Amino acid sequence: MRRIILLQLALLSVSLSAQNLQLHYDFGKDRKFLTSTIEMFMPDSMGSTFFFTDFDYGAEKNAMGLAYFEIARYITLPVLDRKLDLSLQFNDGLGRAADLGFPIGQVWLAGLSYPMDLKVMEVKVDLLYRRADYSEGGDWQFTAAWFRPFGEERFLFSGFVDLWSETRDGNHQIVFQAEPQLWANVYQKLFLGTELEISHNFIPGSKGLQALPTAGLMWYP
Repeated sequence: MRRIILLQLALLSVSLSAQNLQLHYDFGKDRKFLTSTIEMFMPDSMGSTFFFTDFDYGAEKNAMGLAYFEIARYITLPVLDRKLDLSLQFNDGLGRAADLGFPIGQVWLAGLSYPMDLKVMEVKVDLLYRRADYSEGGDWQFTAAWFRPFGEERFLFSGFVDLWSETRDGNHQIVFQAEPQLWANVYQKLFLGTELEISHNFIPGSKGLQALPTAGLMWYP
């Protein structure tokens, strides 16, 4: 539930800061709760800053069960027509991870970011060194994110794919997470849409590939 504003502005080269608000209902088994998201993108003469915050509600006695945020700083490098960025990122959160299915802990990341032209759309790719406090040693992360308006921009197809390594209790594994989103403009700045949270080795205790659908509203000023 993230990165829409980052993608639209970074990939389409819009030079204004922007934000959006989202509210999702999770239909996943044993979940059935709401998640609110706020995203912000702020460009400047040296690059850009992006952050988002998620709040999950109702996982326990109709109260907020999780707060999670990511912040990323992109510094434009004077190479490759100024398309290559140095990226520094930090993730953290609070909550009952065992109940909600999220591995909470501090994660530091650093690496390079570059937009790849796939003809049908542009995909922003990050190659990162990853250091998580719940993993034994350093790891790597690959991220691909996209944003594709269509139908005279009445519809939006966006999302991301994350792939990273981690080691817990001596067990090394590869974690996969993807969140494609599809939005339709229903009234002025209001969008109705859905997200599919796809993952493998991400939800603690899960086996095989997980696919958790949501229904959402987005206010996109």
